Order: sequence, then structure tokens, then C-alpha cells
Amino acid sequence: MRRPVRRALMSGCAVIAAAASVSPAAGQDGERLFYYVDNQDAYESLVANIDRIDVVAVSAYYVEEDGVVWGSVDPRVLALAREHGAKVIPLLVNRGFDQEKLHTLLADDAARDRMAATLAEVCRRDGYDGIQVDFENLSIHDRDAFTRFYRELAAALRPAGCGISAAVVHRPDELPGPTPYHKWLFDSWRGGYDLKALGEIGDFISIMTYSQHTRRTPPGPQGGASWVEDVVRYFLEFVPASKLSVGIAVSSQHWYTSYEERITPELARSYSAQLSHARALSLIDRHDAEVQWSDEHQVGYTFFPVGGTFEWIFLEDARSFRARLDLMQRHRLRGFSVWVLGPEDPAIWEALPPRRR
Repeated sequence: MRRPVRRALMSGCAVIAAAASVSPAAGQDGERLFYYVDNQDAYESLVANIDRIDVVAVSAYYVEEDGVVWGSVDPRVLALAREHGAKVIPLLVNRGFDQEKLHTLLADDAARDRMAATLAEVCRRDGYDGIQVDFENLSIHDRDAFTRFYRELAAALRPAGCGISAAVVHRPDELPGPTPYHKWLFDSWRGGYDLKALGEIGDFISIMTYSQHTRRTPPGPQGGASWVEDVVRYFLEFVPASKLSVGIAVSSQHWYTSYEERITPELARSYSAQLSHARALSLIDRHDAEVQWSDEHQVGYTFFPVGGTFEWIFLEDARSFRARLDLMQRHRLRGFSVWVLGPEDPAIWEALPPRRR
């Protein structure tokens, strides 16, 4: 017999109740940065919760290999943030995370100058509080070139009254790791950042302490607590706590079997997709699954058969969010950086009382 919804989701409901009972004082320390992408869910969450947010980091600008920067911030977002005393820091992204084009940009003096001049001008024109550089798939061979670029951009932005920060991919150790997959992560995603130099040049670093498990890996948490702890401790060897913002993912992740005709001869593979909290709970209910809690990784998870093949969901919710806040406070970090507004468990906001501005 099918369990009633209340019982099937008993663990998940307990999670929400635990977060809802968090003391109002929780989360008051530390800068609250929330990433914003241009969709309706993000906008509605921003409007509803703007008084609980310190920094709106808008995914807004892209740069090509010739240094041409394009993009914009929704004027409604800018006006709302200004009205409520929140800072606005747009992201600068290397479009498509294309490694070859990024190398071309970093090696071209004229392209870097063009990019820096454009960003300084948009900062003056729109009154942004800073720019956050989100360059990913950065080769280890471009480490020095990236540091040079970051230093040049800081020098161009500061006279325009604009700060600078960087979003940096997770790294838990000095060594690459045990497998070819970890070597690839090191060569193309982790090893290209000179953490000490970036910490000295910029205002702060947002650590991408998520994507521990992705569509490329077996099922697992986006950022298990012990792994996040390792990453933060490693960054603290190079950057002071006052300049580190721990990343927190609020989307849940669903692993399933994907049928794809372009993959031959297999035609199928294990894959994953991010889910909103509401969608994750809906799938859990649909399959009569029960959420379990991992004390080690501080996250909820479940698995259930679909046609005899198991699918997995790792559920990011208010309880897992609160665990990351505790880590931030324990290490006395600058704050946290949440990816991304829109799909979160609404109960996370109970841990973030409104700011008095």
C-alpha cells in the first residue's frame, strides 16, 4: 500500500521544521551574497527577500576573445537593490567557458585593455559596487596570465569607484588527486588560480564550494559538509578569512538514465539535472520515496526505482543550508555566496532575518 504523502516525506518535513526553528540571530554575521540569473523565479525571489540580501551578484556581462564586453543588468533589479540598500555586483563571464578563447583574451594586450575600459565605463555609468570575475575552464598554463589580467582590471576599476572580486573553482588539496578525472579538474578548472595573489589584489573571493558531484560523476551531494570543510581550509592557507565567501548551492540534484541517440553505440548514459526544491519534493512524492539524512555530509538524499533502474536525488534544503552557515561562522569567513536565487527551499529565509539598513 502506498504511504501517505505526509509519511513519505517525513524526513524532508522534519528538515524544514528544524530550519524553521532556527534562532532569528542565526546568519546575522557575514555578508550575504546571492547570485541572480535573468528568469522569473529569480526575480520573484529577489523581490520577496531583498531585505535579507546584502549583495545581488547578477550574471550579466560576457566577454569574447577580442575583449568585447556585452550584456546588461535588468534596471528593475538595480532599482530594487538601490531602494533597499543592497549592493549590486555584476558577473563578468568568459562566454561558454571556452578555454581556447579565454587563452586568446588573456594573451592579447589590446583585448584586455578594451575589456577593462568597457567595464570601467559601465561601472561609472550605472554605479555598480563592483565586478566579479567568473572565468572558468581556466588552464593551469594561463595561471600567470590570469593574475596579470586580474591586477590590470583592478587598477582600471578602482578609479571608477568599482571594486573587484573573483569566483574561484573549488580545490580541497595541493595535489591534483587520484584519478584521470581529478587530473583534468586540476589542469583545466582548479590549478589556474593563484589564490594568494588573487586574495591580495581583490576585495574578496567567492569559493565555488559546490559541484562536488555533477552530471559527469556518480550521484552525491553538491557540496558535502566534510568536503566543503576541506576546501575552505585549503583556501585559508592563502587568503584571510575576511576575504573568503563560502559558496552554497540551493538547487537539488537528480541523477537518472538519459537516452541519447547521439551517443553510439551505447545510446544511454547516467546523467543529472538540477531541480528546484519544489520540483525535488514533487518527484520524491511521486515515487513514494523517503528522504534520509547524512550526518557526515549534512544533506538529505533518496533513491527510488524507475522501471527497475534506480534514480537518486540529493535534496538541498533549509537544514543543509543552515549547516553551511554554521561552517561560515565557525571559520569567521567574510560571508557566503549562494548559487542561485529562485530554486531554493523557502524555509532558508527563516535563518536570515531582515537587515536594518
